[in-house]
Amino acid sequence: MTDQTPEPTGGEDAARAAARRRRLAEVFGEVLPDTTTDERPTPAPTDSSDDSWYQENRPPHHGT
Repeated sequence: MTDQTPEPTGGEDAARAAARRRRLAEVFGEVLPDTTTDERPTPAPTDSSDDSWYQENRPPHHGT
């Protein structure tokens, strides 16, 4: 048994690819960051005994 679907022309492929890009852009939008980690300044090292990060990121159900 042979495949009876016609081969798409170049214009159909381009239109299909453009439609796919539009659909992906609708769903995901622009998800790439403006800068990458190698372009951002390195944060200053913090003291490992400092608990401020843990206190700032403590879940609300853990109380004060």
